[in-house]
Amino acid sequence: MEKVDLEFSLQPVPQTHRNGFWKILAVMLGFTFFSASMWSGGALGNGLTFSTFIGIVLAGNLILGIYTGALAYIAAKTGLSTHLLTKYAFGTKGSYLSSGLLGFTQVGWFGVGVAMFAVPVQKVTGMNVYVLIAIAGILMTVTAIYGIKALAILGIVAVPSIAVLGSYSVFEATSTAGGLQGLMDYKPTEMMGLATALTVCIGSFISGGTLTPDFVRFAKTTRSAVVSTVIAFFLGNSLMFLFGAVGAIVYGQADISDVMFMQGLIIPAIIVLGLNIWTTNENALYASSLGFANITKLPKNIIVVFNGIVGTIMAMWLYNNFVGFLTVLGSVLPSIGAILLADFFILHRGSYKKFEEMRFKSVNWIAILAWAGGVLIAEFVPGIPPINCLIGTAVLYIIGMKCFPDKQHN
Repeated sequence: MEKVDLEFSLQPVPQTHRNGFWKILAVMLGFTFFSASMWSGGALGNGLTFSTFIGIVLAGNLILGIYTGALAYIAAKTGLSTHLLTKYAFGTKGSYLSSGLLGFTQVGWFGVGVAMFAVPVQKVTGMNVYVLIAIAGILMTVTAIYGIKALAILGIVAVPSIAVLGSYSVFEATSTAGGLQGLMDYKPTEMMGLATALTVCIGSFISGGTLTPDFVRFAKTTRSAVVSTVIAFFLGNSLMFLFGAVGAIVYGQADISDVMFMQGLIIPAIIVLGLNIWTTNENALYASSLGFANITKLPKNIIVVFNGIVGTIMAMWLYNNFVGFLTVLGSVLPSIGAILLADFFILHRGSYKKFEEMRFKSVNWIAILAWAGGVLIAEFVPGIPPINCLIGTAVLYIIGMKCFPDKQHN
């Protein structure tokens, strides 16, 4: 039980267990340095001119930075995870909906990551891909048991490594393309619409971003929480997109491992790719365990092991169906974050009653209906689905709570 208590799965993180800026930044950069973002970057690189690509990535990650930075502020101020924060808006049992959705998707991200490591290693070594998946899944699950401290250590090792190797790969690719001017002269055979491009950029990580409180609740101050989060999503995610886009433009390969293989960098690439995916998978498994702990009240470590097994078994299916999986995430999860932000900043004016003193209602149906409405808005209203979802959900929730003020306080 000690390890469960030290991760504060079911209570606020006390100031005595908070971490400084650099540890939080290492954790968050490790989270955003995700190779799957390179796939999205490759799709944008193939469908846009390079100057338009830069503009879309900066705009999209600025929006992500604002969204996640606001969630980080709430987390550092309250010391609560995403799953405990949802009790204020959704109610005790209502929070199970968001915890279940977020937990399930993070198990999915874990599975995708395991396969993204195993597939390129299989290409080089000839080892059975399922054996590699099993080995990677077991190792990543074991280290996830050690919680936030392991996340920080892995981030400190992996972030500089992937930044250096990725930058070298981009430099080599740029030289092959004829320098920066060669990239600027690139004309896609089929142009991607700007709304679609922005959707790809924001949707690539808005689901993960919704789980920001799970990690930055350990920040000592709200300022360090917000700054580290914004840097991670604005800088880290932008770098991942750049790496993927340049590789796709020059080599026609969005997958960074394929690009590095063509550059003759596959062995160091596998080492760093493994570290990179490991950090993201640690975050995913950790966050999913917090979600299911909120529902089951079981010790976090038991859930970590179970989720790791499930994600490992499903790895290849998730890997082969990644685009559809990403689409579902982009449309379903932002509603949860929108409700958290609207409830804290607008309805409660930036201050919650202490978690220990709260008597939460069972289910706040207004929050459930606003969440469902936001998902429908993302699906059917023209424009940029993730942004439509955030704004639409927040408006529905605020109107509903104002019309039924007795529902506002749990």
